Amino acid sequence: MSPEIRCARPRPLAFALLAFLFSAAVLAQDAPPPTTDTSGSPPLTIRRAAGAIAVDGKLGDPGWEGAARVDTWFETNPGDNVEPKVAHLGWLAYDDRFFYAAFEFADPEPGKIRAPYAERDNVPSTTDYGGVIIDTRNDRKTAQMFLANPRGIQYDALTNDAAGEDSSPDFFWDSAASVTDQGWVLELRIPFSSLRYDGDAEPQTWGILLYRNWPRDFRYQMFSAKLPRGGNCFICRRNDLTGLEGLPRGGHVVAAPFLAASQLSLPEAGLGTPLEDGDAETELGLDVKWIPDPDLALDATLNPDFSQVESDAAQIAANERFALFFPEKRPFFLEGIDLFSTNFRAVHTRSITAPRWGARATGKWGDTAYTALVADDRGGGSVIIPGRQESSFADQDFESLVGVARVRHDLGDSYLSFLATAREIDEGGNNRVYGPDFRWQPNASDTVSGQFLLSASHTPERPDLAAEWNGQRLSGYAADLWWSHSTSTFDWFVEYTDVDDEYRADNGFRPQVGYRSGFGEAGYTFRPTGFLRRLRTFLLANYSEDYDGALLTSQISPGVGMDGRWNSFMRFRYAFDEVASGAETFEREQFHFTIEASPSRRVSSISLFGNVGEEVDFLHSRLGDGGTASLRLTINATDHLELRVNGDRRWLDVRAADGRHGRLFTADVGRLRATYTFTARAFLRLIGQWVETENDPALFAVEVPERSGGFSGSALFAYKLNWQTVLFVGYGDNRALLDGDRLEPADRQVFLKVSYAFQR
Repeated sequence: MSPEIRCARPRPLAFALLAFLFSAAVLAQDAPPPTTDTSGSPPLTIRRAAGAIAVDGKLGDPGWEGAARVDTWFETNPGDNVEPKVAHLGWLAYDDRFFYAAFEFADPEPGKIRAPYAERDNVPSTTDYGGVIIDTRNDRKTAQMFLANPRGIQYDALTNDAAGEDSSPDFFWDSAASVTDQGWVLELRIPFSSLRYDGDAEPQTWGILLYRNWPRDFRYQMFSAKLPRGGNCFICRRNDLTGLEGLPRGGHVVAAPFLAASQLSLPEAGLGTPLEDGDAETELGLDVKWIPDPDLALDATLNPDFSQVESDAAQIAANERFALFFPEKRPFFLEGIDLFSTNFRAVHTRSITAPRWGARATGKWGDTAYTALVADDRGGGSVIIPGRQESSFADQDFESLVGVARVRHDLGDSYLSFLATAREIDEGGNNRVYGPDFRWQPNASDTVSGQFLLSASHTPERPDLAAEWNGQRLSGYAADLWWSHSTSTFDWFVEYTDVDDEYRADNGFRPQVGYRSGFGEAGYTFRPTGFLRRLRTFLLANYSEDYDGALLTSQISPGVGMDGRWNSFMRFRYAFDEVASGAETFEREQFHFTIEASPSRRVSSISLFGNVGEEVDFLHSRLGDGGTASLRLTINATDHLELRVNGDRRWLDVRAADGRHGRLFTADVGRLRATYTFTARAFLRLIGQWVETENDPALFAVEVPERSGGFSGSALFAYKLNWQTVLFVGYGDNRALLDGDRLEPADRQVFLKVSYAFQR
């Protein structure tokens, strides 16, 4: 950032940026919508089924006779919209209740088909799968994805050209598949009640993409439409689908009562003493979803069980200055979660720790989409206290009422939106965040997005929990502007961010405040033939400073990224940077690396990433040498047994004030996750996780143990008739490492959850 714009409180800059946001939105509104070239997307016509269709992975039913046939496909990766190397056939049909799709996917070597049994949504790009992507609103921006592998394992998601793909939401639908001597066959049956479309339109016009993923020496992707390289939209390229008439109208209701029971055992008198069994606790609750029409979904939950059936994978916290991010996994929060996604993480629903009840409305009115969420949070979690160079945590030892709402108005391929969040604390205090954001696509290569937020906070009077919680009032802002340009060979990205010292987002994830930063990256892509199919050279640079003009970080980094055989991806870069720690500024050089591959049917995926070189000891503000390395390995030992191995290590060598040189710490995380999937509906999962940090107390200025850590283990049996009719039986055991060599019980838990979905 240039010295000319440094100032103590650059509010005029932020207000100028706000004016730019509105100006850009006005330009997007006044300008005609960009014209999408659909010449490579042949239109498709669907017909009513001639008879009954049984979804069994076979195509001999009378309903498939005379069904609309799709035999034009394009290889979009690694080829550039060329004729596929293998044959594909698709069929489309419908009746009074269901939308049907069927496929015959040829394979010259059926023995190499990658189709492990797995739980729902565990269908990675390293396996075979296919299906449909349906734009039922015909807006060329959003779609529902219904994909399955050769075992019939389902993957469903929402995809949006603005927000990307989100597999969190689940829908009711059926799939069946079978492997043959010539390849494999797939059938899909999707209830119209699981699709969102305008019931008043007659006849219907939708958009659709038929898709196949075929991973072999490379990852081959085939679609029913051409996808030009370098564009900034995906759904806009879909085929037009006509012929849908007389579709059902009316509401859809799902009520899912559930029973949750658990027993927690804790040490009698602190760690190192025997565990004492607590009282068994049972909870009854209810989840209800009502879709009165395709443009509105209402959700409510009473006495919800928001527990997770799988623990979060541990992350190394040693020498980390800011809070670590963990994704949302709880089903209630996942409807409309794409509408909560903006430039800033102003909404992170994991900040809602333990609600008594919750309600949400998600819908669309013409070109305007909206979502609103309210919940009564009993607290018990942690609140991030952000800072310029580091963040901290405070216990959420209070109850609060939480509200979040966002409305987005589409303008062609662009949109203008407004977000508002609030947390009202029962003991006194509140946090409110609100402001506009936008996305503007003036053409097929450029995308400009921005967001401006204002926050107003009245902290609770709880200085025992956090020093800044003394009843004071805080007000701040956060602004972000992003511009990307992409063609088939050249691309660049620039971003400017400005976050005020007093900005707070208690319903979001914002661990750093009091800074402004600039980022830029430019790259050029080559497409060789042979082992490598894509090679991108790039240069990135970033700079951030606090509001006093002091440098926080600065970096220049050249690098190269490439795609190759065995579905591999590699990215290497060398970074020259400066970073502040306390009152000191340190120069450092680091090598960053990422290597990913899917070499075989059994070794489904392997990746290694991290960095090595000079590193700063942020606790003592001194320069040392170290690195971080992370290994991820997925092995399909059999078609039913999947093993996932995670290994992380971070280390740092420093020199003490007395000249002594040594290893300050070594931090390790090891995790093994074994899942045996009996059928598409039932599995047994075992997880073991080891966390350990070894320190040299002589190199620390504060008292630290020589060795700390622990082990956690869990077992889970699950039966899922569908995503809301489930049975979970689980066991968890956590142990802490004491005195450097003794693992002592920390807690033990058994739990049961039963839920059944009633549909109408």
